[in-house]
Amino acid sequence: MISIVEFSRIMESGFLPLSCDCTLSKDGSLRIRIFEPESGRVDLLLTGVSTNVLDSIRSISNLIGELRTEIKAGRRGFAAVG
Repeated sequence: MISIVEFSRIMESGFLPLSCDCTLSKDGSLRIRIFEPESGRVDLLLTGVSTNVLDSIRSISNLIGELRTEIKAGRRGFAAVG
C-alpha cells in the first residue's frame, strides 16, 4: 500500500472543495471521512476499508470515483469497501 500520508493527500485532492480525513486503524483497515470543512457536515463515512487493493494511484483514483458516486446518490456511508 501507498503510505497513509500520500494516500490522504491523494484522497483530499480528489474531493475538493470537500475535506477528507483518512486514518489507519490498529487492524490495518482505513477509516475515511469526507466532510464539508466549514460546517463539519459529514457527506460520507467509511470504516473497515481494506488496504489490500489500494496499492496504486489507479486503484485510489477508482476508489475516489466510486465514493463520489456514493455521495451523489445521497448515501451517508457503508461498512466496507473492496
